[in-house]
Amino acid sequence: MESGPAIFAATVFLLFGTALLAWTGARARHGAPVAEGVRPSVAVPLALLAGAASLALGAWCLARL
Repeated sequence: MESGPAIFAATVFLLFGTALLAWTGARARHGAPVAEGVRPSVAVPLALLAGAASLALGAWCLARL
């Protein structure tokens, strides 16, 4: 019974992390702001860290099955 919510949570974390990393990379490559009103030298690493953390949480959820 508990595997259903774990699979759902892992899928959400993995999709969000992948989308965040792709979006951040595309915005940084084009020179567009990643976060409005925040310097790129701060916004890009924080967004990459959040995306990587989300991928790690998704992998952790799948490993717990």
